[in-house]
Amino acid sequence: MNQRHNRFLLILSVIFLIQWVWLAVAPHDRSDWALENALVLVFAALVFSTYRKFPLSRISYITIFLFLVLHEIGAHYTYAEVPYDQWSQELLGFSLDGWFGFERNHYDRFVHFSYGLLLAYPIRELFIRIANVEGFWGYFLPLDLTMSTSMMFELFEWGAAELFGGELGIAYLGTQGDVWDAHKDMALASLGALAAMLITATINVRLQRDFAREWNRSLAVKSRKPLGEDEIIRMLDGEKPE
Repeated sequence: MNQRHNRFLLILSVIFLIQWVWLAVAPHDRSDWALENALVLVFAALVFSTYRKFPLSRISYITIFLFLVLHEIGAHYTYAEVPYDQWSQELLGFSLDGWFGFERNHYDRFVHFSYGLLLAYPIRELFIRIANVEGFWGYFLPLDLTMSTSMMFELFEWGAAELFGGELGIAYLGTQGDVWDAHKDMALASLGALAAMLITATINVRLQRDFAREWNRSLAVKSRKPLGEDEIIRMLDGEKPE
């Protein structure tokens, strides 16, 4: 990784560390803050353990950084009580909740949408550089993985809430009485990822000269032989795969 790239990642890391320490002081609910940060520590460790052998683009690093910043704000206040409406009244002179007719705190909805919008591109970079996907699959698979990981996180929240129970479980779930909360969160994450992939595809259509050819090639049949039981028979017969 070149010096400029390395410096960029270092600057983002320092800014995030400052924000993390600042928001770690007297959070609204220390137990919820610790639970919200468990996955952050794992994710940060993964990013830093791979940045030398597998450096991501600066676009990917900054989208990851922005998502983690938003998440840390939610972890400090708990997602259901982030005072964004108070901030909008103080800074902009009007109520966001009143403007949009919101009857609940929608910060969690915003962050779920941001999960898809900001992390779909780094996921796309992983698929292209590791799995060597191209064309249609370079846009569909990041969307698919974002949707599935969003579902997995909802299951993780459910499990954590069942395990810890009480006020901690309620604070961590942050449903605010909405029985469809998990469904809406997954839908917003999917919508964010779809928006990210549409933006990426639009840019590539304009800049990538072989965009149509690559797209068509990615959807072409690579092998005419069926798999399943036919492939098992071929392997038992000692045939080599195509």
